[in-house]
Amino acid sequence: MRFLVTVFLCFSVAASAQSANPSTDLPNAPVSHLNAQLSASNEAGFSAFEGLTALSISQSSAAGGQSTSSTSSGENSKPSKPSSVTSGAQTSPTDEQQPKRILGLMPNYRAVSAGVRPPPPGPKESFIIATENNFDYSQYVFVGLTSLMAEGTNTHPEFGKGVGGYWSYYWRGYIDKSAGDYLIIFAFPTLFHEDERYFAMGQGSFWKRTEYSGMSVFITPDYHGKNTFNWAEILGRGVSQAVSLTYYPSSVATPSSYFSKFGYAVGRDALTNVFREFYPDIAHLASRTFHRKNKPKAS
Repeated sequence: MRFLVTVFLCFSVAASAQSANPSTDLPNAPVSHLNAQLSASNEAGFSAFEGLTALSISQSSAAGGQSTSSTSSGENSKPSKPSSVTSGAQTSPTDEQQPKRILGLMPNYRAVSAGVRPPPPGPKESFIIATENNFDYSQYVFVGLTSLMAEGTNTHPEFGKGVGGYWSYYWRGYIDKSAGDYLIIFAFPTLFHEDERYFAMGQGSFWKRTEYSGMSVFITPDYHGKNTFNWAEILGRGVSQAVSLTYYPSSVATPSSYFSKFGYAVGRDALTNVFREFYPDIAHLASRTFHRKNKPKAS
């Protein structure tokens, strides 16, 4: 319930950020940009063009200096369009970039900034991302808090109370988290050739971005950039929840309990991606509000 309330508050702030910064709608998925090789060739061509333009200006200036203004206007107009394409192919605006951590705590290694399309991760890189995510210090804190709440509400009376009961919740919760990380980030993406990173949309209407980020648990790009069913997410959560039935009390090893936990896990991943999508907007709005309040008043 606390998680849902937090997400609702984040949605409200994100909606106000969207109204403060209106932008044009984009398709349901981020547009793939030019690759690095094309950008490099464009830069080389533009450099040569600028060199020829500069040479032409110097020659005209030595001849009489009468055509300087017209040459300068031509120089300013021609390279402007290619220059914007080159910069957009490699980076995204600062206020749209995905941070490595959200709120300084939550790891965000799987998020890709809007407008950026890096090559798909191989098995080695996927394993590294899963390991970094699984052994991040924040995961110990997260599992600790959820275990404390479970022990406090006596979710499984068989585990008991106190330190012993808390530890029973903790080690099971951490195995749940580890199994999900390695199956969803490494094992199944490698098997199905799927890119399980979250590609932020960054622009568009609030509802379109919400729909896109929420549906990413069901639709994901493959290694060729084509959208496909997200087998890694669905099978990863399904298998990890099935494995958990072996070390939880038999009283909860029922089909209804299984599908309840499975639905909760997939829904949590969807809400996490929605939060990832709007976090740069929330951070930008908060920063702008802070600087506005602390701006020195003119005397």
